[in-house]
Amino acid sequence: MEFTLLGFLTGLSLILAIGAQNIFVIEQGLKKHHIFLVCLICSISDFILIFLGIFLFHYFTQYFTPTIELVLNILLIIFLIHFIYLKINSFNTQVTIEQNSHLNEKKNVILKTLGFTFLNPHVYSDTVFFLGNFSKNFLIIEKYFFGIGATIASFLFFFLIGYLSQYFSRYLNNKNVWKYINIFIILFMFFITLFVLGDIINIY
Repeated sequence: MEFTLLGFLTGLSLILAIGAQNIFVIEQGLKKHHIFLVCLICSISDFILIFLGIFLFHYFTQYFTPTIELVLNILLIIFLIHFIYLKINSFNTQVTIEQNSHLNEKKNVILKTLGFTFLNPHVYSDTVFFLGNFSKNFLIIEKYFFGIGATIASFLFFFLIGYLSQYFSRYLNNKNVWKYINIFIILFMFFITLFVLGDIINIY
């Protein structure tokens, strides 16, 4: 039980920081666009990465080289620039706060969610390497309980911010409010891009 609680608190501490993925989940919640699907993808992705880190930590440390980190950073920058470009292009478009069930829209949301999740090197450094290193001396059963705790934290966090955002969207069904929200998202993603670029410069 104590290892489940330890995993929960450790996992929660890692995902509480506001990042691009969290902002994307909040935005989808505010728009009521496939929020269950977005939260589920983020949570399952964390579940996979958590247990990969806990049980295969030593294996991954051999292959997650600075070159691979550089490639992921470059892909993330391209992804973020494309996301910002689309945001700027749609700046004057009226936001529809409703569930959109079109197949193309759903595919687009899935791809964006996967991009924000797996293209970020910090996802691997925090979820895989930190949790893996932290639990490397645990017994097998302790590793399981630790991973379960961290996974519960992830599921609770993503579904909480997603559906809280959906709840508060009722107060934001206003074109001017959404302009300010989009400005914030554009600026935030821009600073994330600069941060990733700074990472690349520091490494090389």
